[in-house]
Amino acid sequence: TPTDNPIIESLNGWIKEEMRIDFNLKYAEDIPSFIENYINYFNTQRLAYSLQYKNPVQYRIEQGFT
Repeated sequence: TPTDNPIIESLNGWIKEEMRIDFNLKYAEDIPSFIENYINYFNTQRLAYSLQYKNPVQYRIEQGFT
């Protein structure tokens, strides 16, 4: 929906900025592999405020989903 677009664009910009600054995208030799590794990090390892600073895997285990 049109109201979702600003939220997605904001997240997209945040992810690109994080990849560029925190993960040194400029020096990546294999971009597809770099993106795959980042997606794995984002989905399994990153600490999230909304999950009480736990990574998604820890949170799912504590909630009994895994």
